[in-house]
Amino acid sequence: MELSLFSVLRDFGIAFIVAIGWGVLFGSPKRLLLVAGLLGGLGHCIRFVLIELDLGLITSTLAGSIFIGLVGIVTAHKVNSPPVVFTMPACITMIPGLFAYRTMMAGIKLTDLERVEKDPSILIDMSHYLTLTMSLLFTLAIGICIGALLFRKSTVRDISFPKMLTLNKKKN
Repeated sequence: MELSLFSVLRDFGIAFIVAIGWGVLFGSPKRLLLVAGLLGGLGHCIRFVLIELDLGLITSTLAGSIFIGLVGIVTAHKVNSPPVVFTMPACITMIPGLFAYRTMMAGIKLTDLERVEKDPSILIDMSHYLTLTMSLLFTLAIGICIGALLFRKSTVRDISFPKMLTLNKKKN
């Protein structure tokens, strides 16, 4: 498929609508639905463009989720809202549903031993789709967490173990 402005805009539009839909489903505030849609559209658009440039599905998904995570943290500070309110609906646009479905269907086929004996490639297909699904889900989680880790307020140096111990004694 040739990369054209129309295909990029179409991908952005579909992901924008999906992210807004998931934002509504998650109960995100109405004022933040546009943010969720824009993040979902732009993150998926980055993924789409990188896939078309042959960077690979997992690498492209990581780039899109890192974008969503970083911009989500910065935006959360500007709109005074927790980032999960719009980063989660935005990332759902990249959930590997088709690969999870194919994994499940291959797993169901594995229950029929006669079918597996005739076509042993079912096990290979299931393993492939399961690995791909898990890799993409981990990639999404890692991409979102990178933003949270880079912009967190406290650092490990700020942790004082003596203070933590005295707080625990006061609670008891």
